This record gives sequence, structure tokens and C-alpha cells, in this order.
Amino acid sequence: MSVTIKDVARAAQVSVATVSRTLNGHGNVAEDVRRRVLAVANDLRYTPHAAARSLSSRRTQTLGVVLPDLHGEFFSELVRGVDQVAREHRLHLLVSSYHGQPEEQVSALRAMRGRVDGLLVMSPYAAAQVSIAEELAATLPTVLINAQDASAETPSLNVDNYGGAQAMVEHLVAAGHRRIAFIAGPEDNFDANERLRGYREALARLLPGAPEWVLPGRFDEASGNAAGNALLAARERPDAVFAANDMMALGCLFGLVQGGLRVPDDIAVTGFDDIPLARYVHPALTTMRVNIAELGARAARMLLARLNPEPAADAAQAPGEHSNPLEKPRQSEPLRPELIVRESGLRRGGGA
Repeated sequence: MSVTIKDVARAAQVSVATVSRTLNGHGNVAEDVRRRVLAVANDLRYTPHAAARSLSSRRTQTLGVVLPDLHGEFFSELVRGVDQVAREHRLHLLVSSYHGQPEEQVSALRAMRGRVDGLLVMSPYAAAQVSIAEELAATLPTVLINAQDASAETPSLNVDNYGGAQAMVEHLVAAGHRRIAFIAGPEDNFDANERLRGYREALARLLPGAPEWVLPGRFDEASGNAAGNALLAARERPDAVFAANDMMALGCLFGLVQGGLRVPDDIAVTGFDDIPLARYVHPALTTMRVNIAELGARAARMLLARLNPEPAADAAQAPGEHSNPLEKPRQSEPLRPELIVRESGLRRGGGA
């Protein structure tokens, strides 16, 4: 005989409604109650019938995630954070990519219709913003990540790329570096442009008259390596290189070391993001730490708050239940990166 939701409610000593709210991922259930219900459901091996559940609730129990790419540690960490929150609420993920091509984003968004209850979209390309508003804003709850423009209807969560880039230049100047090169990201990418803007304004403020030294990049190892090789071939070299992300910094670092330079004695190399690999290369990479998994988790909580608005007070609410702890669907404070100083970005001679 199959286990029913009533069996779970009876064993957990809660109402059927409380079991339903817990299993559907609603936030208005106290943590100790939620854990008890989940433990009982697990012990009884209770599994809600997915088709019936979708028909009755008109929900797919799935969150959509659309990213510029799926390659690299940044995106795997971001999805890990989203997945952690989704699992806590018994939800699944449907993940897609538009392969860094803004014109393909519309197809990726349309593919999500009818398959997900809400959508997380990382959309750093200015050309893609209009398509989001036209395709989904009115029909599917959406939260943007690192988007250039957002609205009250489509809230967003961003990283303080500008402030983080300024902090890195401040560190390099304080460490005695005066010729600081910058490996930029894609020209139409919002994150890349904000980091370039931070580099330029910090350089002008801290080293008046110092020339900008900007090399092209594409946020991948190959373009970072190409920038490193270009510096090796230059008549003059910078004291330090600040790459707009860690993947380019690692590619640059490899090229410089292969070319016979000592890092940081001959040239310092720094990045942005603090992907897991950054601490395991030699020399370990100085970078601006973005808690990438937390970025994904916070965005997921914002989306769940849109899907499960805080209900009005209910006199029949079970003891121990409380209001929704999920983040309210609003423009959230940006995540502020943290300077992480490792060997690659130390002062010449080994000082911090």
C-alpha cells in the first residue's frame, strides 16, 4: 500500500497543509517543523506524484537557469549555489546557455516557457536586455543576475564590479606598482565594462598622468595567454597585470612564466572572481573574491520570494510556523568583492 500525504502528516504530527507547504518549498514553515516533515517523508519513502502535483498546483516544481555559457568554474559555482537553494525546497533545475551569443538568448528563453515556474537569467550583454522584457517579464517571474538594466518588474542581483576593480588597482599601487596593464573582457559585456571603468578611474585618481594599458580579452584562458605573450614581446613591460577575470589571469600567468618571467618578482598578476582554481596554481593568484555560489543562492531566494509571496496572517496556522524568510523581490544590494592577496600580487621583494 502506497504512503499518502495524510500518513506523513499523521506521523509528523502536523496538518496536511503544513506537509504540502513543506514539500512544495514554501517559506512559511518553521525550520524545526520543516526538518521533521522532511525526515518523516524520507523515513516513510513518500514521494509526491509529480504529474498530479503539477496539475493540482499548476506548478512544474522546476526553476529555469539561463546563462551566457556553461563552461568554466564561475558558472559551475553559480549553478551550485542555485541548486543548493532549489534542493532545500524540493525543486529541480532546468539549465540552458546561449553560448555567449546575445542573439541566441531569445531561443533559450522561449525554450523555458511552460517548463519552469520561474527563471534566473544571467544577462550581462546590453543587446539582450530588451528581449528579456519582451519575452518573459509579463508571463514568467524572473530575476536577473549581473544585468545592465533592470526594473521593479524584473529585479536583479549584481556584483559591485566597479568597486572591486578600484580596490584591486588600489592594492597594486600600494604595493609599489606604477605601470599597471589591464586585460579587458568582451566589449559588450556589462561586467567587463564595469571592471574596465573601475580600473581607468582608479588609475587616473591614484596615478595622475599614468597611461592606460588595456589589452583585449574574451574572459577565457586563451585570450589571457595571448595578452601575456603580447606583453612578453613588448619593448617595455608593465609592473603588474590586472585581468578582468581569473580565467584570463591564469592564461596570462602561464604565458609569462613559460616566457621566463618570475611572478611576482618581475611582474605581478592579479584577477577577479576567485574561482576555486585560483588558490591552487603557482604562484597562487591574487584576486577579488566574489562568493559565486552565494550569488547564485541569493538570486534563487529572490526568485522563490516572487513565486511564494508572504501570505496574510492565518489564524489556523500551525504552531511554530512563521513568515517567509526568503529575500523580498526587490533590487538587492550588490555583492561586494573582497580583496584576496596571494603570492602572485605581492610587492616586489615579497612584501604584502
